[in-house]
Amino acid sequence: MNSLELGDVPFLQEAVAVVGYPQGGDNISVTKGVVSRVEPTQYVHGASQLLAIQIDAAINPGNSGGPAIMGDKVAGVAFQNLSGAENIGYIIPVPVIKHFIAGVEERGEYVGFCSLGLSCQPTENAQIREYFQMQSKLTGVLVSRINPLSDASRVLKKDDIVLSFDGVPIANDGTVPFRNRERITFDHLVSMKKPNETAELKVLRNGEVHDFKITLHPLQPLVPVHQFDKLPSYFIFAGLVFIPLTQPFLHEYGEEWYNTSPRRLCERALRELPKKPGEQLIILSQVLMDDINAGYERLAELQVKKVNGVEVLNLKHLRQLVEDGNQKNVRFDLDDERVIVLNYESARIATSRILKRHRIPHAMSSDLTDDQNAAEPQLACSTSL
Repeated sequence: MNSLELGDVPFLQEAVAVVGYPQGGDNISVTKGVVSRVEPTQYVHGASQLLAIQIDAAINPGNSGGPAIMGDKVAGVAFQNLSGAENIGYIIPVPVIKHFIAGVEERGEYVGFCSLGLSCQPTENAQIREYFQMQSKLTGVLVSRINPLSDASRVLKKDDIVLSFDGVPIANDGTVPFRNRERITFDHLVSMKKPNETAELKVLRNGEVHDFKITLHPLQPLVPVHQFDKLPSYFIFAGLVFIPLTQPFLHEYGEEWYNTSPRRLCERALRELPKKPGEQLIILSQVLMDDINAGYERLAELQVKKVNGVEVLNLKHLRQLVEDGNQKNVRFDLDDERVIVLNYESARIATSRILKRHRIPHAMSSDLTDDQNAAEPQLACSTSL
């Protein structure tokens, strides 16, 4: 069997052929097109903005994972199209493929692509450049937001001007040179770094130029965009169902989820950054009705802020706070200053009753159980009342 070699990133207007088994037939399909754009694009499945090649060949369900061939070499892998548009498809280019494979080979698993953890604003306006004391020969982008969990938060500040990345000057629109006469956003240079590699940044601060070294690593959002290969996490106590907020949960509100899902949760999912490692945004997703929780059913879809006065870090932390059992009552502080109070012993007994009624085998998902109490949720359902 002969194998195809990986090629290079094709130039604009070069022809490529996409091979796969899209819907509409059983035999192999070959569609041809030309390269119309090469730039970082939002990857639907990976929740990352990485280099992608836009082509005008039809890419339909079934094409994903198939090779895009240019000559006798593979130029990339088909993976998505632009909904609502005709003949706009995207392929993953060879540099991204090689970077992914090398990362898996080194670590044995996929850990993600690196990020600086910065949100930057272009400085194309002459007045903003003058305000931040940028001389005419200097170009760069304005730091507007920094992820607290990134290494950049250690040395960079809001209103810094990032002038260059690893010695490559950054233009006022945030682009860097890419091949002959092409430009691309400097995010591509960041994403091609390996986890724990350092990057050299030249930064303008208060009119003075500084050099900083920053260690790069993948950063996870506060609210996960995808939950591939993961079972949902949950914790049930007295019929109150607690879960970490995820975008798939919001997608359950339909195609117009951005408009139909709870506005406050939607805004937090898209904008808020984690402040501590392991942080999750915990919500009360629903209330399984019982006498123990009567009157609390209207409090569903609110964020849980505290348990017994202690701020909740994540779902496992919430479970630990609830099962601490040092107090007679358990108090939950929610959004909008709402409060839930339950008698601990009555709630514990009611939990078994509610689980049995709804035929739920466990009071919590397996990722929350420790070795010493892994059997505890199972016993809860078998308790006779």
